[in-house]
Amino acid sequence: MGSLPPLTRRALGFALPFGLAVAAGVLVVLFVFGRGGSHTWSGTTFPDPQPAAGLDGLLLDDGTPADLAAFEGKVVVVYFGYANCPDVCPLTLSRTADAVEGLGDRGDDVQVAMVSVDPARDTLDLLGEYVRFFDERFVGVGGSEADLLEVAGQYGVFFQALPADDDGFYEVDHTATLLGIDRDGNLRVVWSPDIGADPLRDDLAELLS
Repeated sequence: MGSLPPLTRRALGFALPFGLAVAAGVLVVLFVFGRGGSHTWSGTTFPDPQPAAGLDGLLLDDGTPADLAAFEGKVVVVYFGYANCPDVCPLTLSRTADAVEGLGDRGDDVQVAMVSVDPARDTLDLLGEYVRFFDERFVGVGGSEADLLEVAGQYGVFFQALPADDDGFYEVDHTATLLGIDRDGNLRVVWSPDIGADPLRDDLAELLS
């Protein structure tokens, strides 16, 4: 894996899906005991998990329609980010890759999908190249701004391009949480982007069990 850019800017706050929100800029890791078991989650869990929102209108980086049903039987981690992100995205994806790798062979049953919040620059080819820099099993998801806004809204995700600098470069403010979907397609847990690889690995192992 190549070198990653330094963390030079503020970590973004996050909004929790399905109507749960917290103030922007606050990164919270809640520890909640799993129902009927002894596992201590390192993310925010839902007492009554509901089916995860679809990715209607979006495309995988190979050009085929993005469909969560195609990943049925796997644990899916959805992340909203973009290829030109200078800090939060590469660090979060790097830790996620370490967590998946730490699962050994079970990591093949985890599908990580990064949904682009930068449709103007993130072509499907670029997305595929970017996410597989971190792990060959990761997939990129892109689409039109209208479709991305629709899907992001269903997950409680915000994104907005910032004004460009004199060279035309711009960043995108965005919700940076990781969204964990279980093997049955239910949204089960939301993780802060600053979660460590080890606790994320342990939560993924619980979802796989």
